[in-house]
Amino acid sequence: MQKILVTGANGQLGSEIKMLALHYPQFDFIFTDIDDFPLDQSEVIISNFNRIQPDIVINCAAYTAVDKAEQDTVVADAINHLAIATLASLCSESGAKLVHISTDYVFDGTSPVAYKEDDQPNPKSVYGVTKLAGEIACLKNFPDSIIIRTAWVYSEFGNNFVKTMLRLMSERDSLSVVNDQVGSPTYAADLAQVILTILDSATWESGIYHYSNAGEISWFDFAQDIKEIAQKTCKITGIPASNYPTPAERPAYSLLDKSKIKAVYGIEAVDYKISLKKMMERLD
Repeated sequence: MQKILVTGANGQLGSEIKMLALHYPQFDFIFTDIDDFPLDQSEVIISNFNRIQPDIVINCAAYTAVDKAEQDTVVADAINHLAIATLASLCSESGAKLVHISTDYVFDGTSPVAYKEDDQPNPKSVYGVTKLAGEIACLKNFPDSIIIRTAWVYSEFGNNFVKTMLRLMSERDSLSVVNDQVGSPTYAADLAQVILTILDSATWESGIYHYSNAGEISWFDFAQDIKEIAQKTCKITGIPASNYPTPAERPAYSLLDKSKIKAVYGIEAVDYKISLKKMMERLD
């Protein structure tokens, strides 16, 4: 039985992997989070890794407070970059497989078409810079790793856009939502299934892959869909991002091209609205 170490197990993606783990009895899952596997402490990472001796590592952990990272640069870099270098080295030395999760924030958002895996990264935020550094360190220290970039992640676990919109729509008569940042949401349950499908397949092709749900929408469009499914009456107004300044710059366009993961693993991206409805049904 292969032993899978999952970091960041209490986050959105880690929680969804927990939900799916029962369907994969051929794997022995060890779920860890910041309390028992802190990624900002390299000595603890090394000692815990050596104690667990995993066959596979799924790194779901990350410093994801995008705006806070603009000031908290040292911790963000430790978790998003230096820890990945350590994990990749440990996997390389032990022969374990490594799946690392990255982000659309490695791009600057100026592309006129969906980003492919080999497009030039150009992050515009500390979060994006540290995540890109983590990717580079991962592939440098362990070229046989798989990195999956994703975007706009949500689930019934943790804090995310969908849950925030539902709460605000219940509290307010009107909302303003950015309408000039375009991408595609990712239901964490779908991403969890993608990861386990890869691990359960006979194929292991290292490198970077993109996965999000299918569709091309703005945050405003996303909010409208949430309103429609939840049958809320709150009025939603679209505004430019310039009217809602944040410490960290967001990519204006971050649609991810998913053709590579389909070609290699036969994975089809689920339509975002189908997944959104499924998630909201699970909230009820």
